[in-house]
Amino acid sequence: MTPRFFPGQHLPAPSVPPGPRRAAGGLAGLAGLAGRIRRAALTSLLALFAVVAAPTLVLAQERSATGPEGQLIDRVVAVVNQEAVTQSELITRVALITRQLNERGQLVPPAAEMQRQVLEQLIMDRIRSQLAGDFGLRPSESEIDRAVAEIAQREGVSLQGMREQINAQGLSFAGYREQIAGEITTMRLRDREARESVTVSEAEVDAYLARSGAVGAVEYEVGHILLSLPPDADAARVKERTTFANEIVRRAASENFETLTRAVSEAPDASTGGNLGWRTADRLPQLFIDAVSPMSEGQVAGPIRSPAGLHVVKLLGKRQGGAAAAGGFGQTHVRHILLRAETEVEGADAQRRLAEFRRRIDAGESFEALARQFSIDGSASRGGDLGWIYPGETVPDFEAAMNALGTGEISEPTRSPFGVHLIQVLERRAGDNSPERLRAQARQMVREQKADEAFAQWLREQRDRAYVEYRLDQS
Repeated sequence: MTPRFFPGQHLPAPSVPPGPRRAAGGLAGLAGLAGRIRRAALTSLLALFAVVAAPTLVLAQERSATGPEGQLIDRVVAVVNQEAVTQSELITRVALITRQLNERGQLVPPAAEMQRQVLEQLIMDRIRSQLAGDFGLRPSESEIDRAVAEIAQREGVSLQGMREQINAQGLSFAGYREQIAGEITTMRLRDREARESVTVSEAEVDAYLARSGAVGAVEYEVGHILLSLPPDADAARVKERTTFANEIVRRAASENFETLTRAVSEAPDASTGGNLGWRTADRLPQLFIDAVSPMSEGQVAGPIRSPAGLHVVKLLGKRQGGAAAAGGFGQTHVRHILLRAETEVEGADAQRRLAEFRRRIDAGESFEALARQFSIDGSASRGGDLGWIYPGETVPDFEAAMNALGTGEISEPTRSPFGVHLIQVLERRAGDNSPERLRAQARQMVREQKADEAFAQWLREQRDRAYVEYRLDQS
């Protein structure tokens, strides 16, 4: 098979599927973009690896300013690279998380601790948004519209019904759209970092198959506590934190894990009890899998050292699942036209040009001819033909748009980490469970796992480099 590569993609090791069949989206993305967004909740990928150890807050005391007639002016509680986080944002997010914890019957952390954790979430939101802007990865309004519409369709409700449900939960529809935009941004940043840093060897595929026995066969419910410890901490600090971590391991064996997590964990997901939910091995860091795979339910492991600090994990549940789902389709024969979008200006121009191409194709012009003339992908010489693609073999944005199409249909211009695409589905057929397919699935899962870990480490580095000034007034 002739190798295919999206422009800008580093040539991977020979074991990595070529071209748009990038596994950075992985089989976790089989349900498409909307499925991943729906599962994300308020914590993002950071909850997976707890990469950001919330620092001790250095508080600049600042009295609330008042305007005419004594009206309270929304004030700044943190500055992130010269961009403000406001008190109203903090209050809104705290109220939302508090309401959700109450609805689930979970304990709410003390007010000061809740504020500290939520403020760190908002700071990371700012950093991700700023990075996305730098790289031209922010979703457009039309892309957010499509994501919201797909979520509504999958949930079996109208857009108006979705709006009413969101309002009933105390969240504005505009705020919900902003959450969706944030999740799209996070996935695009993750895919970009994975493209730069992640390769998968055949030995890693062999090890994964030997470890799991079947792709996606075992699911784990894991609880997690993080005690921050910088990689360059001195011996005295390491000893102090390790002693504390050993005490937490002892307590976690008998105390309520969620309550203990809220009291001591420094992970972004501490306010929600540190439960990572049910995950297959490919959706957990390798150091967690190594710890929990031989454990029985209720057992505790740790402390486990990572670049983020010391981890204490508890196996809350373990169950046997089916083989990894192949999604709604087997294989899809697809072609596309790809235009560059490295900046926001280029992205807007690409959207406009591809919309025009779509109108010309609807009027009878050849998709193949336009792809040969204008597409910047290596598939241009074949008229944009990408051949047969399995679920999970391309990035989530591309796959979600592809899966929404009927045979012969052409998508709206669709953004991905590689640029903007015009996609056409040519045929569909049932998949297979051949050894080659199982290896491909395993390779994608290993890549997904490594991408999560690489992205987590990269985000922690970006947090360390960011200028953050805290102005939270405790008076």
